[in-house]
Amino acid sequence: MKPDLRHEAAAGDGAVCGIDEAGRGPWAGPVVAAAVILDAALMPEGIDDSKRLTPRRRGLLAGLIRQTARTGTGLASVAEIDSLGIVPATDLAMARAVAALDTPPVHALVDGRHLPKDLGCPATTIIKGDQQSLSIAAASIIAKVTRDQMMVALSQQFPGYSWETNKGYGTKAHQSGLEKLGPTPHHRQSFRPIHKILYKEI
Repeated sequence: MKPDLRHEAAAGDGAVCGIDEAGRGPWAGPVVAAAVILDAALMPEGIDDSKRLTPRRRGLLAGLIRQTARTGTGLASVAEIDSLGIVPATDLAMARAVAALDTPPVHALVDGRHLPKDLGCPATTIIKGDQQSLSIAAASIIAKVTRDQMMVALSQQFPGYSWETNKGYGTKAHQSGLEKLGPTPHHRQSFRPIHKILYKEI
């Protein structure tokens, strides 16, 4: 299955954006969402679910998408994730991504089955939307590349957790860093592995 524009066409006339997020599951770092309104006449070739693409290809496509489409990004911080919970924080990041678009969309296509609150426009959820909708696939690329770049930058400030490779996910290298160095301000204290370490330290 390759993504196409059939869902965008079904959503009606006007600007339709695709929305996706990156970073719901990691132990550290923000959750990042992207909203993308594609121009059908200028779309770069090869847009696909970000998980199907190599890091190099994702990076190249992210640059081309930003040049040819309207894009908005939004994030929810670790503090917001810990205070609100990951689902409401993800909703907040998605709403911020839509608000960052220079053109308000008439409709949004959202990856997954959960309909975010307060997007500012009507929306439709699509299960495995990043494999069906080109707009959602483009958003998945922007969100993933943006968040990966953020985690690489954070890894330089907080070495020892291998964020440059694991991007904050709970790998063995990340767990080893936590055991040796303890949590950082960028670790999600509400997540069980981090909470356990903090509880042991009290």
